[in-house]
Amino acid sequence: MIREATERGEFDNLPGMGRPLDLSDADDPDWWVKRKIRDENLDSSALLPMPLQLRKEAQGFPGSLRSIADESAVREILTDFNRRVREAHLGSRAGLPTLITAHTVDVDELVRQWWALRAR
Repeated sequence: MIREATERGEFDNLPGMGRPLDLSDADDPDWWVKRKIRDENLDSSALLPMPLQLRKEAQGFPGSLRSIADESAVREILTDFNRRVREAHLGSRAGLPTLITAHTVDVDELVRQWWALRAR
């Protein structure tokens, strides 16, 4: 199949043709994941353990909610966040100390901050 594809010219003019391969990170077993994240500018926070994902999400409040136009949607997001934090506290099997787990948020206070952001 490779010979036939070569004869049809399917491998002609591929990006990087004639240049050496970049194997500088080949000793890292996760090189391909890291390169994919870098090359496609992907958000790597999904690779973090859940407690750290929650902390990162909490650090973005209320700014990350700014584009949401409906207060009930904001409350729903924050309530869901608190539910996920409680689940992480109850089901923490990752071996991470609880001090790095996120804390629940005050929904009413963050809604007030969200309104202030929207007013600006």
